[in-house]
Amino acid sequence: MNLNDTLQSAYSGKKVLLTGHTGFKGAWLLLWLERLGATVKGYALAPEHPNDLYNLVQDKTAVDSVIADIRDRDKLTSVIREFRPDFIFHLAAQPLVLRSYREPLYTFEVNVNGTAYVLDALRDAGHPCSVVIITTDKVYENNETGQAYAETDKLGGYDPYSASKAAAEIVVSSYRNSFFNPLQLDQHGIAIASARAGNVIGGGDRAENRIIPDIVRGIEEGNEIIVRNPASTRPWQFVLEPLAGYLQLGAALQQSPAAYASAWNFGPEENDVLTVEQVVEKALSIYGKGSWKKPEQKNAPHEAGLLNLSIQKAKEQLHWHPRLRAGEAIEYTIEWYKAVTAENVFTFSLGQLEKFAAIS
Repeated sequence: MNLNDTLQSAYSGKKVLLTGHTGFKGAWLLLWLERLGATVKGYALAPEHPNDLYNLVQDKTAVDSVIADIRDRDKLTSVIREFRPDFIFHLAAQPLVLRSYREPLYTFEVNVNGTAYVLDALRDAGHPCSVVIITTDKVYENNETGQAYAETDKLGGYDPYSASKAAAEIVVSSYRNSFFNPLQLDQHGIAIASARAGNVIGGGDRAENRIIPDIVRGIEEGNEIIVRNPASTRPWQFVLEPLAGYLQLGAALQQSPAAYASAWNFGPEENDVLTVEQVVEKALSIYGKGSWKKPEQKNAPHEAGLLNLSIQKAKEQLHWHPRLRAGEAIEYTIEWYKAVTAENVFTFSLGQLEKFAAIS
């Protein structure tokens, strides 16, 4: 069955608060939720780049967009309590490792306090709500051995970004235990889960220091592409893969809150890994042009070299599974950048969404 047919019954006619809707993943999730018939209110900072996906498609959406800082507790609380959402997907974050080294306090304020403010606004909400908090695969204490981390493994974080997201997971666990305990759902009606995924690629991403946007910028500007860590492996996945997981998780929370109020990994199969160099080479081969180099780096900030996730829990309990191999994800992504124009970006993006949802 087409994935959209399965999800539509959960989201059609429902009110969804989407934080971070102006970001890369947020804009794709906005398109998908509206495709499913949801009424979406967005809460996020203004998009940073004129060619961000959100900027390119916002005029074709019906989103009620609140441009505000997730750290504005009073504003956020007011929006949540007035909107009374059936679902919350919390994506608003400072998502960049290298930026976290430059701005550690900002990173912790956004990623930890912002998460706490979302959850605290639901205390005494007075209506049921299914909440999916998005963190990252980098929440695990990474020992670089190649093991696939399961949801029960130890949390940690070398860099401020990873540490802030691990801390956000602890905040989620604390609020779930203290105020929204699954054993007391009849009293509060709030079901909270967290979703851990990372290294997504897809059209419309313009962030700094991410491999696909760096490739696209280099080709557009005719510059040699700088690749910091070509030997590093990552769990590459097309942007719609984890979003499908988030949507399936939200739907499951609505149906059986106590059974799904926990942490969930979403990533590719363990044997479907590529190095950064392999990603770059395949992307350039699809483009048919471009070149890259590794810069000389002295005292470069630490970045994890090897990350794998165990996705058995999501496969067995949510019946979620990866639909694309890493190579196919790169193809979908580069095809988007090569094909879209200001005139066709909305329809092309929806076309990719429909094509993806039809994969069994």
